[in-house]
Amino acid sequence: MLLHEQAFQLIGEGVVLLVFLIVVILILGIILGIILVRKNKLMFPSVIIFIVNVFYSPLKSFANLLGLDDAFVDNIGIEVRNKVNKTKFDRISPEDKIIVLPHCLRSAHCEASLKETGVKCTFCGKCAIGTIKEKAEPMGYRVFIVPGSSFVKKIIQQNRFKSVVGVACHVDLNQTMMALSDFAPQGVLLSTSGCFQTKVDVKKVLETIGYYEYVEEQKRIEDSKPIDIDII
Repeated sequence: MLLHEQAFQLIGEGVVLLVFLIVVILILGIILGIILVRKNKLMFPSVIIFIVNVFYSPLKSFANLLGLDDAFVDNIGIEVRNKVNKTKFDRISPEDKIIVLPHCLRSAHCEASLKETGVKCTFCGKCAIGTIKEKAEPMGYRVFIVPGSSFVKKIIQQNRFKSVVGVACHVDLNQTMMALSDFAPQGVLLSTSGCFQTKVDVKKVLETIGYYEYVEEQKRIEDSKPIDIDII
């Protein structure tokens, strides 16, 4: 066999082996993802994150080929990061955290104006944004309502923070959490997606930011204060 024929054969065998390895990796990612999403059991988180990050597009195509929902891969990325980052997130003070909300949560009758760092909420009570801001800001969180990714970049550049809570659709949330992986991100999916008047589970957002624990702590502090008794 001529030298160049041997070279082509080796290249062909190498390509076949590479394709086989990629298919094995994709299958492994799907299996671990199904265990995580459907059974709420996290196994080999570093492996899952590596597969989702490096093989994102092929994994989505492979998942579609298997008849899985298009959001499946993004949901895997979101869930694994939420679980992996939870302990570190909880240790960080709310003063060092930000919340990024999408402007699509706004009511159709919203009169809030757009500022340099996003939409300026007026607490009109017509959507979930005001409710979240009203409860999160006294805890120390800074809340931003953004109309696009360019605003997210500006917020990141202009603000010092150690962690972030994001609310978005599955694609945007997964990619944002991927980009902000160094900030122990926590993500909450929109309950209804789209570009207009979307919805989010407010209770889930409040649970994520530790609001209910904060309320209990404030109650304990208040109850522990000595009662002043006037002596007549």
